[in-house]
Amino acid sequence: MTWFTRWAFSNKAAVIFLVILILGTGIGSYFKLPMEFLPSADFPQISVTVVGQGYDAKSMLDSATTPIEKAVSSVPGKKEVFSTSSDGFMKIDMTFDSDIKMKDAQASVQEALSSIVLPAGMSKPFVIRLNTSMIPLSWVSLNFKDGITKQNIELTEEKILPEFQQIKGLASVALGGTSVSQVIIHPDKDKLAKAGLPAQVLMGVLQGQNVTVSVGERPIDGKTSAIKVVGNLDNLDTLSNLSVAPGVKLKDVATVEVAANKDTLTRINGKDSLTLVVTKDTTSNAVDIAKEVDKISAEINKQYPNATAEVIFSTSESVVTSVNSMMREVLLGALFATIVILLFLRNVRSTFITIVSIPLSLGLTLFLLSRSGVTLNILTLGGVAVAVGRLVDDSIVVIENIFRRTQKSEFSKDLIIEATREVARAITASTLTTVAVFLPLGLLKGSLQAFLLPFALTVTYSLLSSLLVALTVVPVMSAWLLRNTKLKEHKESKKLKHFLAWNLNHKFISILVSLILFGGSIALYFVMPKGAVAGSTASQISVSLSYPPETPIATIREKAIELEKFMLEQSEPNHIILQQGNTEDNAKWGSVAPPTIANFQIFMKKDVDTQHFIDQILSQKSKYPDADLQAGGGGFDGGTGSAITVDLTGDSAKSLDQAAADIIASIKGIEGVEKVTSNQNVTKPGFAITVDPSAAKPQDIANTIRSLMNPTPIGSMKLEDKEIPVVLDALINPTTVSDLSNIQIMTATGPAALTSVAKIEKTNESNTILHKNGQQFLRVTALVDSTKLSKINTEITTKTKDVKLPEGVKLIVGGASAEQSSDFADLFMTMGISIGIVLLIMVITFKSFRAPIASMVSLPFAAVGAIVGMMITGTSFDVTSIFGFLMLIGIVVTNAIVLIDRVKQNEERMTIRESLLEAAATRMRPILMTAVATICAMVPLVISKAEEGSIVSKGLAVVVIGGLTSATLFTLIMVPTVYELLHARKAKRQRKQVETV
Repeated sequence: MTWFTRWAFSNKAAVIFLVILILGTGIGSYFKLPMEFLPSADFPQISVTVVGQGYDAKSMLDSATTPIEKAVSSVPGKKEVFSTSSDGFMKIDMTFDSDIKMKDAQASVQEALSSIVLPAGMSKPFVIRLNTSMIPLSWVSLNFKDGITKQNIELTEEKILPEFQQIKGLASVALGGTSVSQVIIHPDKDKLAKAGLPAQVLMGVLQGQNVTVSVGERPIDGKTSAIKVVGNLDNLDTLSNLSVAPGVKLKDVATVEVAANKDTLTRINGKDSLTLVVTKDTTSNAVDIAKEVDKISAEINKQYPNATAEVIFSTSESVVTSVNSMMREVLLGALFATIVILLFLRNVRSTFITIVSIPLSLGLTLFLLSRSGVTLNILTLGGVAVAVGRLVDDSIVVIENIFRRTQKSEFSKDLIIEATREVARAITASTLTTVAVFLPLGLLKGSLQAFLLPFALTVTYSLLSSLLVALTVVPVMSAWLLRNTKLKEHKESKKLKHFLAWNLNHKFISILVSLILFGGSIALYFVMPKGAVAGSTASQISVSLSYPPETPIATIREKAIELEKFMLEQSEPNHIILQQGNTEDNAKWGSVAPPTIANFQIFMKKDVDTQHFIDQILSQKSKYPDADLQAGGGGFDGGTGSAITVDLTGDSAKSLDQAAADIIASIKGIEGVEKVTSNQNVTKPGFAITVDPSAAKPQDIANTIRSLMNPTPIGSMKLEDKEIPVVLDALINPTTVSDLSNIQIMTATGPAALTSVAKIEKTNESNTILHKNGQQFLRVTALVDSTKLSKINTEITTKTKDVKLPEGVKLIVGGASAEQSSDFADLFMTMGISIGIVLLIMVITFKSFRAPIASMVSLPFAAVGAIVGMMITGTSFDVTSIFGFLMLIGIVVTNAIVLIDRVKQNEERMTIRESLLEAAATRMRPILMTAVATICAMVPLVISKAEEGSIVSKGLAVVVIGGLTSATLFTLIMVPTVYELLHARKAKRQRKQVETV
């Protein structure tokens, strides 16, 4: 590696130019890199949704869920299929193997569903692939002074929407809150009865009206001409005058009007509103697009006085906050590292030479990230924050060796080159081992790889850049700045030598003490709580108001608006969005829910007491005795809980209900379980109509009653140059059992009451039917304290094993704990592979096994400090903590390599014992400097608030700080001890020879 140093001295002008070029391209790359909150990542899940107004859960199951489940059963790569059939909608969630490309999986699902034909009144199946890029960038509300009128909707669709769609870099702009206009035919049952016509006759009123039919070609006026018959129904008068029977027009038995579909409710800040949901593509800058959205919103307010466009939410604010937060931590880390170097070297020029590696390494890193297609997000910035303390390590070792050599020899270019050569192998090996730790991340699959790879690339680029700077720029700058500089002599630590010598003479005592400490830390690990990564939930609040299935929709809306009014009176919310009911627009995003639930999304003002607002909402529970009112940050838990699920499968609904009740009773009292729920008690009253097959066909009766009781699509017509649906309104609205019994239906002998061909029975059925892999199941969900996830999961598993399940019922515990175990397993596998690669690099470097083995001794002792640090700070063991241990593999071995490399150099002229004592005394200062600099650079991460979704958190920093602290001490004592033990015969022989001399 000395070639780099010699080249730098031979091409000083080129080095200066490269420094300027790197700084310039780094600054340019920073401003050009796309900014986003999270990197683009697919989750291993595909969802299918269908909306069917007027269909109950059983009808949705039979008509939509079951055929779709059968259709997707042959899709390759799928692991499990969960389905929810409820009133008015169904949803299927398919999980896939982590190595499946989700784009291909989506295509396979769409192909499987291409031949599915659903009944009239149901939407087509929407196939949704979950991806972080689906997170809305901006949410814009549109209000009008005269309300949401037909003219205002047209203005939005034709003028306002295209203004946003022209923004470069957008993936989509979805318009929501529009009530689709439709032509409604209201039958008059008295007039129908007077005319002697059944309501079914109106079903065919549009049949053959809007058609274009070719009837052939004939020579007309000497030219062959095509002849076709055209039907053009384009106004309400023509529709009203259509004949429905001889001498009877539609207007004689029904009224016709254009009206909006009122099945859903969307309100923003207490007003009916339209919404524009803006999403960006995977390569564009979120901040730039958000600025364009703000700009266009302001222009719309000026251009259309009747309209008010307001950006009520933008993830770009989170992006900017995260970027600023991480950059602040990077700068603080760099400052702390600088102070440490200055205190150790006590020389401003040497300190300046050392810290120049930080901006140069970061500049080169940003350039390489831009060329790799990596965006600037909380994970890449987290990589910079973690690496900043490590960026000066190589430069510290180089400058310290130059500094030490100039105290004993005459200053010259050759001395600097020789001083750099002495440590070149050590810093190269140590940097490569740290980089090697992140190589196995490429073996991870799915979303975990997508999240960790940008972080790993950032750290890798940073460390390789710092090595290059240490071998080129640092020696050249030393030749310029240290010439004619009087340096204070650094004295070796005699106390360390004496203490190490004692340990080498009493190896088994130090080894025993070390093993006891290591064993104690392992014991602590097993009793530590294993938690999930908790997210920040202060900026958004979710509230749900859920009523029993039998509650009228009008009542739900009335109560939801009442709660909305209370929220608006509070000072903490900035914007409040109220949504109720299912729309096809929401279904396209996979967002479907029972119509009896009103959902609120509240965006909070900055620096407000979020918990106080949640408490205020929950204090209103007494005003809604029939409803379940839930409020919480980012979810409905009111805290930072995680969900553990217990799935029960079986063929008997009664057995499943009994098993679910027993499971709930067994886990309710476990400490840390905040709430236990299941879907077993969600039922509603109903009526089962059992048709006598000898008197009528059940399918015909079902179609007749559905058309009588529900609005039925019967076609479409062109109105004002737009194709709009035509709906036959419900003819009857039974309010008693007698009304239901006396419904008139057509039979083989003519009109008759429903009870003449069927028996009516009262029922009490679930309004939500769940299937797992095609089999009915119940899910018990326990919301638990995320910091005690593994402990609570163990207790739940133990308790549920003691529950005696009914025959045919099977139980599976899953949820957050299962996901955590999978992530843990992947990361532990990565750690094992990383250790193997690190060992290989050291074997290549030292050309033996004993030196690498001695160097690796510091690894297990890093766990001592890491686990003690977690116990002291109360940090739970989660994915970010494991990632901290993964980083320690590379960081800790670095110091051992620097020490052993010096030992190997000394052995050419000294005994093993002398080599160890001299190396420890000589390398103590650079080892302490690099360790303390890295530790201090991590301090801002400990005291700062972690960004949601980031692996760079307090847990990672605590592990690295604690582990590096203990490993540094063990490196200076235990690595020499084990090294001499591995060379015991040779060392003993050398000591005897010295004694005889």
